[in-house]
Amino acid sequence: MSESENKADIVPVRLGRSSGFQFECHKGVSCFTKCCRGIDIILTPYDIIRLKNKLELPSEEFLAIYTEPQLFEKTDLPVVTLKLLDDEIRSCPFVRDEGCLVYDDRPTTCRYYPLGVGNLSHGEEGGDDDKDFFFFVNEPHCKGFEEAKEWTVDSWRKDQGVDIHDEINAGWADLIVRKRSFPPNIQWTPKAKEMFFMACYNLDAFKRFVFESPFLDKFEVEDERVEKMKTDELALLEFGFLWLKDVFFLKENEDKLFKPKNPA
Repeated sequence: MSESENKADIVPVRLGRSSGFQFECHKGVSCFTKCCRGIDIILTPYDIIRLKNKLELPSEEFLAIYTEPQLFEKTDLPVVTLKLLDDEIRSCPFVRDEGCLVYDDRPTTCRYYPLGVGNLSHGEEGGDDDKDFFFFVNEPHCKGFEEAKEWTVDSWRKDQGVDIHDEINAGWADLIVRKRSFPPNIQWTPKAKEMFFMACYNLDAFKRFVFESPFLDKFEVEDERVEKMKTDELALLEFGFLWLKDVFFLKENEDKLFKPKNPA
């Protein structure tokens, strides 16, 4: 596949949740699995949980084998991308000619395709139509748009399970958009970036940080939340998002969710 053939065309049309389109991907289309080569996929925190559990790997091992660290453009925040195979067409490590080996646990970006998604604000209330926008990612090789199956953006999101992914990742997306609104001269320290990376992506390390360090001796955290985090990774992930927001994004005069114990 040539570079021009592989280059995605981002159609400059903003789509809403009720916007309609025709699309279907299946083994019968001639381009089946071509969209799984030569791609750049940012993995969300929930993607990492799903994939590491599917592969029965701890966070550190999954991140080391299957991801590459990057700095997100315009935010200088750490993100992780899926590490592609070192072959001529830069294939996804989970794709085979017959399809995806981790289809039930595939990343959010794969679920959205052929749609892309953007957010206009960090959306404190969340879920409002005017805070979300979507667009088509038209790749020249893709024949899926020639199929007759009809969708709206919302019905596609629900069918692909991406609505659940978005709900779980909402706190992470909020943090990224908040950081993007910072003036360019406000930069995080390497230590702050490490903490963001750990809380968002390396959940096993973050769990150790919470439960095997003096953390819970220093901050007031409800007993019910603490107990839930011991066995529920999503509760731990949500806590990480809230804690990062408290530490890095709330102003001094704003009421923090997690207050120091016995403040001086």
